[in-house]
Amino acid sequence: MSPRTPEQFEGIREEKRKLIMNVALEHFAAEGYHNTTINHIAKHAGISKGLMYNYFESKEELLAAIVNRSLSEIVRYFDPDRDGYLTEDEFELFVRKLFKIILEKRTFWRLFYQLLMQKDVRDMFLKSSVGQVDSVMAIYSGINEPFLTFFNKVMTDYFNRKKERKPPDYDPVVDLNLFLYTMEGFGMVAAYLEGVDMTNHDKVIDRIVELYK
Repeated sequence: MSPRTPEQFEGIREEKRKLIMNVALEHFAAEGYHNTTINHIAKHAGISKGLMYNYFESKEELLAAIVNRSLSEIVRYFDPDRDGYLTEDEFELFVRKLFKIILEKRTFWRLFYQLLMQKDVRDMFLKSSVGQVDSVMAIYSGINEPFLTFFNKVMTDYFNRKKERKPPDYDPVVDLNLFLYTMEGFGMVAAYLEGVDMTNHDKVIDRIVELYK
């Protein structure tokens, strides 16, 4: 048998990282971040504690990797052409994709909402506000702070442009915040839905799009 190539070794390493992250995600979500130890994760991943540290230097780094991996999935659906101008169709795409991802990845989003409720963990790992933004769109500050600034700017512009077709007393700041609070609240409900008739859920998404598009 010929020796493995560097690419093969890297592939094996990446698969092991994914395994560790998936095991950690399940236990963080089920048992809580503070209650889950590196020993516990290593045991359920079928590796030694020492080997764990070859992949992640700490439990904090492991959590950060999980958060970054999952939240980066929604980033690519926001203003996908990155031209800084959010069209109505791009807005609708983002809303629908976000809730689709939440429903498909409930384990992560349940963990995410738990983290937002734990101030010490949130302050350590999450940047939870940029301007008026304090929502499910809070992104781990280590890699995506530029995206938060971009998100805030593009969304503010999108709601400001709505003034052209709204009554004179329309307040885009209030409307933007209502949208963010709606997304956060309904996102939390969606994350915990199990065995529920999704017909009504889809109608709610349609209504969110109708209200804010």
